[in-house]
Amino acid sequence: MRLVQITDCHLHADPRARSRAGFPLRQLEAVVEAAIGERPDLVLVSGDISQDESTASYELAHGVLSRLSCPWYWLAGNHDQPQLMEAVKAIHGEVDLGGWRLLVLDTCVPGHAHGEVGASRLADLVERLEADDRPTLLAMHHPPLVLGSEWLDAIGLKDRDALWRVLADFPQVRMILCGHIHQALAAHRQGVAVYGTPSTTDQFLPGSADFAIDEASRPGYRIMDLTDSEWLTWVERVDL
Repeated sequence: MRLVQITDCHLHADPRARSRAGFPLRQLEAVVEAAIGERPDLVLVSGDISQDESTASYELAHGVLSRLSCPWYWLAGNHDQPQLMEAVKAIHGEVDLGGWRLLVLDTCVPGHAHGEVGASRLADLVERLEADDRPTLLAMHHPPLVLGSEWLDAIGLKDRDALWRVLADFPQVRMILCGHIHQALAAHRQGVAVYGTPSTTDQFLPGSADFAIDEASRPGYRIMDLTDSEWLTWVERVDL
C-alpha cells in the first residue's frame, strides 16, 4: 500500500493569486503531477486547503486533486471551513487500508490558529482505538510535538500531552502524520513516529523564532509505503 501525503495548499478563489513566495495553484498542480508519477494507492491532503476560506478555493483544489487516478481524502486545517469543504467533498474520519487503519483526528479550534483535541474528541478517539487493534496511522493537522520554533510552537497543539497520555494505552498507533508546519519532520515520542511534510506552497524556515519563509526550499510531498506492521517513508521535492 502506497500512501502519498500532500498538505497546506493555501489556495485562493482567484487562481492567479500569489503567496509570499510563489503561486499556490500552480504549485499544487506541479505537486499533484509529480505524485501521480509515484502511482499511489491513496492520497491524503492534511489540511489548510484554502487560504481565503472560499468555496471557489475548494472547488479549485477538488479539480486538481481529481486528476489523481486513486482515491483521495482531505481533512480540515485552521485556515479551512469544514462546512464548505464538505459541500465539495466529504471529510472522512477513518479509511480502511487493509492491514492498517487511517484515523483522522480533528485538531481545529474555530477562529484560532492553534490546535486542540479536547475531551470529547479524545474520548471518541479512545472508542475508535478500542474497537480495532490493527496497526494505525493517525492523521491530524496540528503537530503533536514541540518543534523548537517559537512562533510555530505558539500555534501548535495545545493539549498534546493529553493526547500522548491516551496514546500510551494503544500501542497499535504506530505513526502520526501532520500538516501545518510547512517543512519536513521525522521524530519519535513514546515509540510513535511523527512525520511532517513540506507544503505545496511556501515553506517555513525550521528553527526560526519568528515567522520566516525558507526561500531556498521547494514544495514537496511525502511517500509512505505500508507493509504489514512496518513502513518506509521519505519526502520528495518538486522543481518549479
